[in-house]
Amino acid sequence: MDRSRDKSPPIWRIASGHADTTGAARQALEAGGNAADAAVAAAAAASIAEPLLCSLGGGALAIVHQQGKPSLALDAFTQTPRRRRVDALDFYPIIGNFGTDVQEFHVGLASIATPGVVAGLTALHQRFGRLPLSEALLPAIDLAGRGTRLNVVQRYALCILEPIVRATPQSARLFGLNDQNAPIPPVGTRIANHELGSFLDCLGREGSDAFYHGEPARRLAADSIAGGGHLSLADLAGYRARWRRPLRWRYRDAVVCSVPPPAFGGMMLNLALNHLATTSLADHEHLSPAYCRAIIAALSHSDELRLQLEAPDLLASEPALRGAFAGLGKSAAVSRRGTTHISIDDGRGLAVALTLSNGEGSGYVLPGTGIVLNNMLGEEDINRTGFHRWPTNRRLASMMAPLTILQKDDLFLLGSGGSNRIRSALTQVIARLVDYGMPLDEAIMAPRLHIESSRLSVEIPPDGWPADTIDWYLSHYPQARTWPERNLYFGGVHAVGPDIAAADSRRSGQAESASTPT
Repeated sequence: MDRSRDKSPPIWRIASGHADTTGAARQALEAGGNAADAAVAAAAAASIAEPLLCSLGGGALAIVHQQGKPSLALDAFTQTPRRRRVDALDFYPIIGNFGTDVQEFHVGLASIATPGVVAGLTALHQRFGRLPLSEALLPAIDLAGRGTRLNVVQRYALCILEPIVRATPQSARLFGLNDQNAPIPPVGTRIANHELGSFLDCLGREGSDAFYHGEPARRLAADSIAGGGHLSLADLAGYRARWRRPLRWRYRDAVVCSVPPPAFGGMMLNLALNHLATTSLADHEHLSPAYCRAIIAALSHSDELRLQLEAPDLLASEPALRGAFAGLGKSAAVSRRGTTHISIDDGRGLAVALTLSNGEGSGYVLPGTGIVLNNMLGEEDINRTGFHRWPTNRRLASMMAPLTILQKDDLFLLGSGGSNRIRSALTQVIARLVDYGMPLDEAIMAPRLHIESSRLSVEIPPDGWPADTIDWYLSHYPQARTWPERNLYFGGVHAVGPDIAAADSRRSGQAESASTPT
């Protein structure tokens, strides 16, 4: 399929998981900002528009592309506390109802890891921003005051995580439940967060000290100490966002850059694509049984990392990755949580792919700020020998994998939410871009599959797989879990390319571009 389109490249492109997130980025660009300013604006707005997926109280990873210069990776993910408390912990299970399945989450003050988003956004702005920070945050401050309308995806997430949302009166009020027994508000309900707007105003004036060294830090530490959490003032004051050299590898004729250790989403993607590169994928018709066999084999190869993290030297045949995997197993714990993604190219040489996560939220809202703190320490995958045995003062290792693809002169920025389905979603979109030359929007909307521990999940929308491929699935994977339409389970890839911005409708994403200078 020919990806070329007879039109001039747009000046800027934005794709995110919500119309208000994208709108905040656009406002920053229209005010004269660059991609870094727009990413700061969008991330702050996402904490209002997509509050069950991200928060200033969570973590973030980013890839920054600079024309003519090496790309950089920004690590602002959450960190384990410096001390493990053993007495009187505020830590308890809550059941999330997915309709067809349920999942246990753990929340409370002892589920909170040291947040990194505020440090990450200020680090991104300090290094690359053009606008004053206070001006970059204005769109989010305005949104916090007027509120955002609850959309279908956000309401669905609210229903799934309702027990967490109702865990405290403060959390319930933040999501429009002024009475803890009130029903979930309908789609279209406007929900504001005035306290978060006030905090963002303070952040614009004072920078990250407003969070890590000011009254919010003192209150968070005091509540943690008094209420059964692990965090201390030293954890907050000592947090630093880190600039790292990205993982960089070739896939066919394209160069891919993604996040390095201690995050390992980029490693899993590297493994999947390296395995896929051993096949002549383009020789097989897209969505044919042969195509599916190749994708499943590649994803199964990368899934070994998830299955055997405690013995990383057994995972990879690629010598370059073996040492990194071995170090990962000793230095970091793994977090696989709900996420959202933002891709921005300002058309002037700077582009940012930014992925954020708050887990499911801990139920604790930092008083006076409207910030929901993460529950990253409540994830069973990072506590294989029991909860509260994580290594102290270490970055948590995330499944998130923001990335760039440079194919000849074409630049793409991609990322996805979807926990451990992130690698599956991105692998399939990349294969469709590189191997089949599909337009970005078509590559994102084509049906997806996911395999985990030999269990297959497949989207089978009416306009999706050919009949012979469906027959192949049913005969080879009779226990496969199928969806009759595209579903947010399979991630939300929000991406920009040289001539288009495309957001994933599975998660009500919104894309915008401008073909004339602003």
